Formats: sequence, C-alpha cells, structure tokens
Amino acid sequence: MTNDNSVLAVEIDSLQGGSADLGQYRGKAVLLVNVASKCGLTPQYAGLERLQERYAAQGFTVLGVPCNQFLGQEPGTSEEIAEFCSATYGVTFPLTEKVEVNGEGRHALYERLVDVADAEGHTGDIRWNFEKFLIGTDGEVVARFSPQTEPESAEIVAAVEKQLTV
Repeated sequence: MTNDNSVLAVEIDSLQGGSADLGQYRGKAVLLVNVASKCGLTPQYAGLERLQERYAAQGFTVLGVPCNQFLGQEPGTSEEIAEFCSATYGVTFPLTEKVEVNGEGRHALYERLVDVADAEGHTGDIRWNFEKFLIGTDGEVVARFSPQTEPESAEIVAAVEKQLTV
C-alpha cells in the first residue's frame, strides 16, 4: 500500500524534461539534495557521486534538485546544468528540474520536507544550497543534514547504511 503523504508521491519533472517519477525510488534509500553549480559548496558534487557509486547497487540513489534561490548560484539552463555536472564532477545520479525550495513558490516536494528537523533541531526554510534529506525505503524522511555536512561524513554514511540494512 502506498502512502500518499510520502515524499515520493510528489510530482516533479526531470532535468531533461518529462516526469522524474519519484515512485520508482520506492523501496530505495534516497539522499535528496538541493544543488547549485556556482556555490562554495559545489565541490560536494564529488562526494555525492562517490556515495552514488558506492551504494547504488544496494538500493540507494542521490537525487539532485537544482535551485537558484541562493544568490543566483544556479543560473543555468537545464542543458547547462546537466553539462556542468557531467563534465566537472562525472555526475551519474538523477537531477530534477530547477525548483524553488523556499517562499511562496516552494515546490510541493519541499513542502513535505521542511518540517523535518536536523540533528540541531532546525526545521523550516532551506538554509542554503546542498541541504540534504535522507528518504527511507518507505518513502518517509528519516534524516535532515545541514548544507555544510559533507556527503561522505560519518553521520550521513551511517544513516544511509542503516536504511540499506532495513
């Protein structure tokens, strides 16, 4: 039985156009990250790709969600974003369309994420690029991580591995 309140029930398009079909990730652990190409944290793409490579065969994926709301650090077109991610960081994980994560235009996907607290108790608006949410195999958010938390940090790796052993 599917949970209609699940994050994975939200409709969003892929970066290349057409539905990203989040339902395909049911039963997998997903690290959802709002990303940007011109941010001081952009080198985190490398760690995100290493996580993808390390755990993809075990039912895990990173899902990048481009956003241009933080100092205009993701100004590119869909094609430019895809080319940058591939050429600069060898990104193989899926990317969605560019969306707003805060404010009146906040995408429905982020409406379902912002009430989740991180380890420091932060809820509400996304603070910056590269804020991370771990979606469990049941489609529910199990953890939130600050933008500064490196993708390969012990806390993220442990949280991902816990989901893979469920």
